Amino acid sequence: MKRLLITAAILSLLPALESSAREGSVISPDGKVKVLVSDRGGIPAYSVEYDGIPFLCDSPLGLLTDIGDFTCGMELSEEKHSSVKDDYSLPNIKKSEVHYRANSGTFTFTKDGLSRFEVIFQVSDSDIAFRYKVYAPNQDTKVCRVYSESTGYAFPEGTTTFLCPQMPPMSGFARTTPSYETAYTADDTPGKNGDGYGYTFPCLFRIGEKGWVLVSETGVSPAYCASRLIGNPDGSYTVGYPMEEEYNGNGTSAPGIPVPGYTPWRTLTLGDNLAPIVETTIPFDVVERQYEPKVDYTYSKGSWSWIIRMDDSITFEDQKEYVDFSAAMGWQTVLVDNWWDTRIGREKIAELSAYARSKGVQLCLWYNSNGYWNDAPQGPRDIMNRPNTRRKEMEWLRSIGVKGIKVDFFGSDKQVTMQLYEDILADANDFGLLVVFHGCTLPRGWERMYPNFASAEAVLASENLHFTQERCDTEAFHACLHPFIRNTVAVMDFGGSALNKVYNADNDPSKPGTVRRTSDVFALSTAVLFQSPVQHFALAPNNLHDAPSWAVDFMKNVPTTWDEVKFIDGYPGKFIVMGRRSGEKWFITGINAESGTKEITLDPSLLPRGRANLYSDSPSLEGKKETIRLTGSPIKVSIPCNGGFVIETL
Repeated sequence: MKRLLITAAILSLLPALESSAREGSVISPDGKVKVLVSDRGGIPAYSVEYDGIPFLCDSPLGLLTDIGDFTCGMELSEEKHSSVKDDYSLPNIKKSEVHYRANSGTFTFTKDGLSRFEVIFQVSDSDIAFRYKVYAPNQDTKVCRVYSESTGYAFPEGTTTFLCPQMPPMSGFARTTPSYETAYTADDTPGKNGDGYGYTFPCLFRIGEKGWVLVSETGVSPAYCASRLIGNPDGSYTVGYPMEEEYNGNGTSAPGIPVPGYTPWRTLTLGDNLAPIVETTIPFDVVERQYEPKVDYTYSKGSWSWIIRMDDSITFEDQKEYVDFSAAMGWQTVLVDNWWDTRIGREKIAELSAYARSKGVQLCLWYNSNGYWNDAPQGPRDIMNRPNTRRKEMEWLRSIGVKGIKVDFFGSDKQVTMQLYEDILADANDFGLLVVFHGCTLPRGWERMYPNFASAEAVLASENLHFTQERCDTEAFHACLHPFIRNTVAVMDFGGSALNKVYNADNDPSKPGTVRRTSDVFALSTAVLFQSPVQHFALAPNNLHDAPSWAVDFMKNVPTTWDEVKFIDGYPGKFIVMGRRSGEKWFITGINAESGTKEITLDPSLLPRGRANLYSDSPSLEGKKETIRLTGSPIKVSIPCNGGFVIETL
């Protein structure tokens, strides 16, 4: 791949006289990250260095709008600098206390002395966030339509990619895509465009042996659309807007904004190792809360019949069994999935909710989002898409003591869909309901923006382990990608940690069902690795007597909210070792997808001295629990293929 100055599509616009180009820069507080901004040849552009090494070559900036073309003929006319400081607490992300420090640079580009826009960069020690501010050309102009962005990413030669192809619109099950549910390709070469529709955020790039860059966006609300990444034949990438066919053709792909007005933040996280990627909080650092919580929301663990027993389990008696199971586990919720409106009925759901509350358990109920944009038949449907039906339903949910809702099948990144997401969240907040989204877009800063947003799927999640043996066979590979990519920027409702050997209602290998290849310790490890403050695990009531007692006890007590995260070792798709802290307790955990056994030596400074539980696997994936003493000496663990380990301090 050739080293690029800017994307080839606009290369021809550069004049020969580059000596007159103006340049500005903004540097991180520690001096390692440098962003250079220029107007070379009238093309707004930027590049990025880390510790003096190019991590992003000259890449274009700019917008094409109905009030002006801000992609060419621009002059960098002004540069302003300031510092940013934000200390905040957020219980539902990977780190409960965040101290964000950055340097800001605002670069003004003008055209013919009239049209202008700003690019605002905030640069911290490992993160870059930038967005545009568009100004009106005259006092009569109040709104603007943005047709496209030139925003690009041109990586140095030798870069490899870890990307998730975007799904084609109005395809897949009941024409419900795109829904961010395709498999990643690992260590691939640039110059492709997924399956022809680009890639979903976040996107991970390895800059040869020099380091890593994670590309994403945050702060997306009804004020804009969500975006994807378009791969170009020359190896560069460009921000792309939603496809016209999404949402059954309803709504525009080109977002509209007031002017002056802002776009969402584009983000890059970079470093010479993967720790900044795994530990980043940039999706939340640069966004603001959209409304205040109406209640004090609490997060929880729960059970979920559908993942093991599927649609046939949506009966009153099965759900009552799962209420008893959650109560026995000390969990707080049961998720009742699709078809409950017809297979159980509203009166019996109210009765089930009362029974659950008598056991110290609350229900979460599934809903279809759709009204006019896909063919998904599952009910309840035609409720969450309209404010009058939605609010009436939520009032009923509050009256019977339901804790939250799971809303499914969105299938679009258009601005009109972003409005639906926020409308559901805002109305649910009025009634004290937590919200989980499935069949959905990637959350982009929503954990901080919306206080009752609990979690979202936006990943090839656990249901696919039930549907196809191939997903079970490659479970470890995918699980070793998510902590480096999908789960770095947002909570992830995977719905996993199954302890059944077979995905069927009886856990019976003689009956139809996909076979789990990973170990029980692997399942415990993913309960720590996959971060989401609300978890509905794939355990089943039979696990109380057919799974190891040490595994069940661990799942009873594993936290779902965390105070600190620490990357230790790993490589995307191969293995991952990381730590999470909840209160004073640390969980150091890892899994392995490589064919051989992975030998890990842990730095003793990672853990306090004292007693700890060690969960580990034999080469044949037979798990065990033992109590060890942490003495300050290095700790050696072995992780077989498809296995894992967990060290839990006591």
